[in-house]
Amino acid sequence: MGSGSFLKVLVSNLDVLAGPIVSLAYPLYASVRAIETKSPIDDQQWLTYWVLYSFITLFELTFAAVIEWLPFWSYGKLFFNCWLVLPYFNGAAHVYEHFVRPMIVNQQVVNIWYLPKKEGSDKPDDVISAAQKYIEQNGSKAFETLVNKFKTTNTRRSILEEVEAERRARAERELEARDVNPFFHPNY
Repeated sequence: MGSGSFLKVLVSNLDVLAGPIVSLAYPLYASVRAIETKSPIDDQQWLTYWVLYSFITLFELTFAAVIEWLPFWSYGKLFFNCWLVLPYFNGAAHVYEHFVRPMIVNQQVVNIWYLPKKEGSDKPDDVISAAQKYIEQNGSKAFETLVNKFKTTNTRRSILEEVEAERRARAERELEARDVNPFFHPNY
């Protein structure tokens, strides 16, 4: 009889018990371990998680009055945090790449302070006129070469691509270690 009521209390308070472990304790431990490794991939994973955790906390603080009326909010948050935290899912990288990064990083800057070009000035007043001037001086082929050069030098892999490349490199290292050492065990 006592163990049944203990299980009821445990299940009914799962979010209160597991929430801090999933949301704070494990990510804190993993972040410290990531700092100590040489790989930037795990650093990105945990920095991304902390950015998303900040967004969740700001959301909760802003909409606390509404959230208290949602009975399953704490369980939904717990499952969402598990998805973000567990390396198997890479949820933090997925959310960052598909939602946060396009909103914050890839925003177009709009200049609302337009200053007309002064008479007798050689400075172009915007990017288009500068591009037109470059094309007039160097030709359209040189402009295409310049744009393509800029595109190839500024490509950056996403966090998901970095994680996948790290997994492939680790698997290749393990295969090489197995070939060299017949007593190889991945946990040692």
